[in-house]
Amino acid sequence: MTDPRSSLPQLGQWNGLEDLRRIQEKQLQQTVAWAARSPFYRERLNSGPLPATAADLAALPLTTKQDLRDNYPFGMLAVPKEQLATYHESSGTAGHPTPSYYTAQDWVDLAERFARKWIGMSGDDTFLVRTPYALLLTGHLAHAAGRLHGATVVPGDNRSLAMPYARVVRVMHDLEVSLTWSVPTECLIWAAAARAAGHRPGADFPALRALFVGGEPLTSARRGRISRLWGVPVIEEYGSTETGSLAGECRHGRMHLWADRALFEVYDPRTGTVSAEGEGELVVTPLFREAMPLLRYNLEDNVSVSYDDCACGWGLPTVRVLGRAAFGHRVGAATITQHQLEELVFSLPDSYEVLFWRARAEPNILRIEIEVPDEHRAAAQAELSASVRTVLGVDSEVIGLAPGTLIPHEALTAMPDVVKPRSLFGPDEDWGKALLYY
Repeated sequence: MTDPRSSLPQLGQWNGLEDLRRIQEKQLQQTVAWAARSPFYRERLNSGPLPATAADLAALPLTTKQDLRDNYPFGMLAVPKEQLATYHESSGTAGHPTPSYYTAQDWVDLAERFARKWIGMSGDDTFLVRTPYALLLTGHLAHAAGRLHGATVVPGDNRSLAMPYARVVRVMHDLEVSLTWSVPTECLIWAAAARAAGHRPGADFPALRALFVGGEPLTSARRGRISRLWGVPVIEEYGSTETGSLAGECRHGRMHLWADRALFEVYDPRTGTVSAEGEGELVVTPLFREAMPLLRYNLEDNVSVSYDDCACGWGLPTVRVLGRAAFGHRVGAATITQHQLEELVFSLPDSYEVLFWRARAEPNILRIEIEVPDEHRAAAQAELSASVRTVLGVDSEVIGLAPGTLIPHEALTAMPDVVKPRSLFGPDEDWGKALLYY
């Protein structure tokens, strides 16, 4: 039997939503058959005929993150263990592992989905991957996508002692990096590190074509600031370790769900109902995943999904991720979110050079600290305080700090040695670090 992933759907191969649904349901039966081989789904699917349509699938209960944790490590496995290519765990599990694993064929789909960037990836690109590699999917995903399209990949793990910010900037400049993948905050820190090294972010990196970002909330104001700093587009990605890339941006700035590679539903936890669009929690059924099939997996991310037409012509649903910006703290009668504050901070004029900030929500006042040069400090403090009062309706104390306070200068410039473990020391050496190489 031919592996269906040898002819994965490609953008532009469908004409309208009915065509797209035919693509989904053509693959769904294979997906359900794979799932029936795993211990977890075998129990759920043994009471009758296997679901053959999206409507049939809707009769199954949702799969939850707790289900994955309860079946750690291999209770979701649907292939012989020797067929696995990689094993991963998601972040933020607080000591309760959320496992995820893939075959080599699964990785073809994973890499292709991540590489769906409107700006393109090719053998002409040098691609800096600046997200964690250890256990998480994110770094490996970008690495595989870059190699799939022939790019030279620079594995710049952002949790490695071997890759301080000064080295990141040197690599970006000297290797003529054209594409990067990171959380948005990294792009701001690189700009500060570039300046500390005597470079101009928007002028001295002419090979740079785009900054790929994901993994944390990003407001339009911060996106715009990063784009203007570097002089290139900032392209956002949405996904998870359990699923890989789920959505990406078109050239018109809208985030589209990869609905040719997965089924998507919107779940309302208040009513228990699901729909194809609207606001609620995103439920996903990856269609080309064999090692660990997921049927109706609830990501628990609050989203808004619509099927409005888009000028890009992809013919895919549009998603806005809401949940990651929703958590807030009370100040007086208002609930303040990071998303709201970030929008105000990065709406300050670029000339004020504010890149880094932090805030503390107290019962009756919002305390905000921003790094800002002396000459702009008074204006920045006054304008931010006024906008907080006008937009958020709360009192604030805005304190301007000297640059280098929140992000120390030495963090931008240090080039520490990468120490290897050893056991023999000289008479004047510190042997307290024997065997520990940090």
